[in-house]
Amino acid sequence: MALKTFKPQTPSNRYKEWNSFDEITKDTPEKSLTVALRRSGGRNNTGRITCRHIGGGHDKRYRLIDFKRLRRNEGAKVIGIEYDPNRSARIALVEYKDGERAYILAPAQLQLGSSVMAGENAAPEVGNALPLAKIPLGMSIHNIELVPGRGGVAARAAGQAAVLNNREGEYALVRMPSGEIRKILSVCYATIGQVGNIEHMNVVSGKAGRTRWQGVRPTVRGMCMNPIDHPNGGGEGRSKSGGGRQHLLSPWGHAKGEKTRNKKKATGKLIVQHRKGK
Repeated sequence: MALKTFKPQTPSNRYKEWNSFDEITKDTPEKSLTVALRRSGGRNNTGRITCRHIGGGHDKRYRLIDFKRLRRNEGAKVIGIEYDPNRSARIALVEYKDGERAYILAPAQLQLGSSVMAGENAAPEVGNALPLAKIPLGMSIHNIELVPGRGGVAARAAGQAAVLNNREGEYALVRMPSGEIRKILSVCYATIGQVGNIEHMNVVSGKAGRTRWQGVRPTVRGMCMNPIDHPNGGGEGRSKSGGGRQHLLSPWGHAKGEKTRNKKKATGKLIVQHRKGK
């Protein structure tokens, strides 16, 4: 996928880099595979804002993605590559021999007309889903199950790929996109290849309006607020100390950079090496 640049005829076009959408082959979604997506505006059931900076944006329907790849040892043909407004990755529409259709995440290099399959007997080729026990070592994988049968939950964003490093007994050692090396049961399924739309991380929206189209409202820095509104507010002029001598905090008092993972979490024993080598 390539990015598209623009002539700097307006301030927003000067640095804008958008997707060229060259890989998209189908414009309208499969209606039977979509459901209504109700927006909350960041509010909970009592009407209070519990997640800030959410609101507005275009209407969109949710595409039902087959993360489990339940139809095993049955070939399916790719009949379309589509844009999904709910995720950074592209999705592929596949059709089985009996006419049933499903959406899967579109890996890079997956072409229109390609054949994909899920199951122990599938070949280790791009788009095929296999148990970790059947995937050759060193291959790039995505849409990885962490619990057998629950469906892929890891390495699903645009451009992400994990690497199958080794196997130890009933576990496979997988290097996650974050750099973490983790033990995963070898019976868990994963899909071969790297998630498509690799250049997504280099997209520059160019203007605030496009962020509003995506349902993201403005963020005001705490340092610009008054002391009553934020722990970092106040100070005569710009103040790195938040007007006082306290450390920079979030509005709820958590120190920035504080580790939030529970040290007693049961799955911590499955982490062989933490991300960033720590």
